[in-house]
Amino acid sequence: MTVAVLCILFSAGLMMALHRLATQNLIRETTVAGELIAYSVDRGELVNPLPPVSPNLIRPIQVVDPNGRVVAATRDLQGKPPMANFLPKAPRRNADSEVCDHVFSDHRCDIVVAQQVYRDGGDWTIYSAAPTLPFYVYPPVLILLGGGTVLAVAAVAKGTQRSVRRSLRPVDAIRSELDEIHSTDLGRRVPVPPARDEIHHLARSVNYTLDRLEETLEQQRRFTSDASHELRSPITAIRAQIEDALLAPDEVDMDALGAAVLRSLDRLQSIAADLQTLARLDAGAPCEREPVDLGALVGAELANRRHSRRIVRDLRPGVTVRGDRIRLGRLVTSLLDNAERHASSTVTVIVRRGEDGNPAGDDDPRFRGGVAVVEVLDDGSGIAHDQREVVFQRFTRLDSARSRDAGGAGLGLPIARQIAESHGGALDIRDSPEGARFVLCLPLTP
Repeated sequence: MTVAVLCILFSAGLMMALHRLATQNLIRETTVAGELIAYSVDRGELVNPLPPVSPNLIRPIQVVDPNGRVVAATRDLQGKPPMANFLPKAPRRNADSEVCDHVFSDHRCDIVVAQQVYRDGGDWTIYSAAPTLPFYVYPPVLILLGGGTVLAVAAVAKGTQRSVRRSLRPVDAIRSELDEIHSTDLGRRVPVPPARDEIHHLARSVNYTLDRLEETLEQQRRFTSDASHELRSPITAIRAQIEDALLAPDEVDMDALGAAVLRSLDRLQSIAADLQTLARLDAGAPCEREPVDLGALVGAELANRRHSRRIVRDLRPGVTVRGDRIRLGRLVTSLLDNAERHASSTVTVIVRRGEDGNPAGDDDPRFRGGVAVVEVLDDGSGIAHDQREVVFQRFTRLDSARSRDAGGAGLGLPIARQIAESHGGALDIRDSPEGARFVLCLPLTP
């Protein structure tokens, strides 16, 4: 539609320009015809009727004397009054104007050129005329412009349609592949066109989204499977103990049964609490932000625990961060639980500022205002370098030493890392002479 309007406007403008040029040319020709008769009047060679100027230049012409009488005219204007009544304005000796419905015919307009010649003490006026041109000038011009406009619009429309279809072909391929992916396999990806245009970037964004979606769904499936397995174990144990008690009630030691069921219930309660914590963290639930002295927080957590290993402390004061005291306490508890579970004899806990050796790196934008560091080290068997990220996956236990029998469900460390990241920090495993060394880095509050 826009192309059609532009073509029509262009054709109309071109036709107006042609009409203007043709009209100016017609006025010049009419003026020349009048000038030839004016030359005859000036020389006193006037005859009536006036002869044609030339076979190729036939124009209606009248000669009017100073009294306003027509003294000579071409054959088609014999016996008719003056074709016009306007005169050139001094000092000009000629003028032109459009005259309609006068001496020519009804509903007809002519361009009339008036020229004056001074003779015998007065101004004689020669009027020469020519029919006005229609807006299209000549029929072939109208046919040419109209046909050209139609052909141009059709060609542009066809080219645009082909171009759009060719451009949208990759989009159709992406859509078809997405339909197949929805119904069959999330592991498939949409085709990426080679041209680095908007559709190329769209395809890459779609594939990136599919990667994230597949990863999320796989994590959700794995999490659901692991959670159901973890919950099934204590439930099965409780069921077996209750069934044995019902089958042989006289042989049941109620104290031992109660203690065993309570242990299983404690495990169920712990798993349920961890799952609830993970759900809140995954949902991005807001947390309190208040100044927290990490040295005091870690000291309080250590004071509230019953320790199975020797604890070595190096808690420096004034290491303050902004965060949720309860969640940070949960983080510290997870690290301490893990360390005491796998230590041979000693757990070392350090709280310090990053100036004492910034483990986060000087270029990390999260810690440009300073870094608070909490280190928890044990003297156990340690964690292999290629397994340091695996332990932060949910429901992960590496070996028999880090097994269910040791009391871990595989959720403490994932929860700890997620709490650290929600506070703008990081939790990693670093090298140490022996055992495992967990390093927590949080942005330091000035």
